[in-house]
Amino acid sequence: MKASTYFIIMILLFLVLLPKYYIAAEPNLLHSEAAVVIDRQTGEILYEKNAEQTMYPASITKIITAIVALEEAELSEDVSVSFDAVNVIGTRVYLLEGEVLSLEQLLLGVMVSSGNDAAIAIAEHVDGSVDAFSTRMNKFVQEKVGVDNSNFTNPHGLFEEEHVTTALDMAKIAAYAMNNEDFRTIVGTKSLDWKGEGWETTLFNHHDLMRQNEHITGVKNGFVQRSGYTLVTSAFDGDTEVVVVTLNSPNRHLAYEDTNKLIDYSLGKFETKTINLTGEDLLIDYILPDELFVTSYKGETIEYEVMDEGIIKVTGEEKREIANVDLEKRYLTNLPSYIIPSHKESKVAKKSVPIGYERFARWFILSGFTKWSIE
Repeated sequence: MKASTYFIIMILLFLVLLPKYYIAAEPNLLHSEAAVVIDRQTGEILYEKNAEQTMYPASITKIITAIVALEEAELSEDVSVSFDAVNVIGTRVYLLEGEVLSLEQLLLGVMVSSGNDAAIAIAEHVDGSVDAFSTRMNKFVQEKVGVDNSNFTNPHGLFEEEHVTTALDMAKIAAYAMNNEDFRTIVGTKSLDWKGEGWETTLFNHHDLMRQNEHITGVKNGFVQRSGYTLVTSAFDGDTEVVVVTLNSPNRHLAYEDTNKLIDYSLGKFETKTINLTGEDLLIDYILPDELFVTSYKGETIEYEVMDEGIIKVTGEEKREIANVDLEKRYLTNLPSYIIPSHKESKVAKKSVPIGYERFARWFILSGFTKWSIE
C-alpha cells in the first residue's frame, strides 16, 4: 500500500471516530499575569489563570461606577461638575467647573473615553463624595454581585494601594452589569460626538477590539503603571456570550492578543444552552423556573432530570456531569389561621409556613381546589 493511500485512510478513520463535539485545546503562553473567561449567563468558569490573585484594576474600575450609577440614578438627571472633578489627573473629557451635563452624557464620557473627571462628577452626584461612593461600590459588589475579594477606594481606578480586585471578581461584576440594557448600550458605543462647554470633539472607544471584531459587545480597558494593562471584554457567538478578563499585561497589544486567544478558545469549545421547563409537572416542595441556562461543549447533546429532592441534574454525552442545580424551596402563603402550626417557631405573623408542614395542603393548593397561594 502506498504511503499516500495509507495516510488518506488514517485521516478518514480519524474523522469517523471524532466525537460529535469538538474539544478545543486551551490557550497557552498568555502574556497577562492573570486571566479568566466565564459564561455570562451561567457564570461557569471556562478558563482561568491566577483568577483569584489580588491585582490592581486601573480603569476597568469604571465598570462598577457605571452600573452603580445606572441603578441608583436616572440617565436624565443633571449633574454639576465640581472643582475636584475638573482637577483630577489622567484621562479626562475636559469638563469645566460648574458645567452641568446629563448623567447619560457623563456615563458615555466614562465608558467610551475613560474620563476620570466624569467618574468623579458621577460619584459626587450619587453620594456627595468619592469616599461615600466608594463605600457604596463595595457594598454593591458584595451584596448584589456576590464578590468579596475586591476593595474599591475610588470611582476611576487611579492607583491606590488598597484599591484591588481579582480577574474572577471583575468577570462576575461585568457579567452582572451586562444584564442592564442601558449599560450594554453605553459600553457598546464605538464613537460619539462630544459637546461640552470646554470641548467639542468626536470620542472613540478606547477598547480597540470593539472596532476590529463585530462579535465583541464591550466593555472596558485600563492602564496605570502599577496595574499594567487591564482589559474586560464581552463577546458572543449565537446565544452564547462570554466575559474575558486579562490583568497586568505588558502592553496593550499583548492584552488584545491574549483576549482574542481566549475568545476564540471559549466560543470555539463551549456554548450556552437553554432548557425550557414550562412543560414540567409542578413540584410540591420546590419552585421550577421557566428556563435554565447551562454551559456545555459546543454541539454536545444534553439531558436533564428534575429530582424530587429539589435538584435538576444536567448531563452531557457519556453521562458527563454538567450541572446540579438546587431549586428554591416553596412556601405556603395567605393560609387561614387553623392550618398554621401553633408552636413558637411558626411564622404566624407572616402567615407563611415552611416546607416541613402539611404536604397534603401543598398538593391540595397545586391541584387548584383552593384560592390559597403558594410562593
